[in-house]
Order: sequence, then structure tokens, then C-alpha cells
Amino acid sequence: MNIRHLTLTTTCLLAAAALPAAAVAENGATLHQENCTSCHDDSVYKRKDRRVTDMAGLTKQVKRCEQSLGLTWFDEDTDAVVAYLNSTYYKFK
Repeated sequence: MNIRHLTLTTTCLLAAAALPAAAVAENGATLHQENCTSCHDDSVYKRKDRRVTDMAGLTKQVKRCEQSLGLTWFDEDTDAVVAYLNSTYYKFK
């Protein structure tokens, strides 16, 4: 691998790692709309007696739903849906 190729590869990796939060949230919103709303609407996130009470629980629930639907998301996709749900509904720190 020559230095040009290494520099280009490094630049691309850094750019991908620094995706704006808005792009991540948009991806999460799209994945949510295309998959999660086939089972439920957003009332499940707004109810007072919701089962999800922290980020770990939210991540676990999203992964559980992914598995139930037979999806094969990358970790980045799961993280995007978790980020979208948290920023839109849960507001965990």
C-alpha cells in the first residue's frame, strides 16, 4: 500500500466516523419508519408505564425488535435507531 492510498483510506475512515448527528438521526428515523411502525405506532414510547427506563434498556429493546422482525442490521443501524428514539422520545442522558 502506498502513502497516497493510505492517506485516502485514512481520510475516508475519519470522514465516515465523523458523520453529523443529523445524518445518524435521519438514518435512525428512516429505519424506524420502514420497520418498527409495522408493529406499533409511537404511543408505545409515550405511555407512562413504559418498560424502557434507560439507554441500556432502549438498546436491548431495539435489538429484541430487530431480531423479532428477522432484520440484519449493522451495529451502526441499531445505534442510529436508538439515537433517534432517544432524541425524539426518551431523552436519556
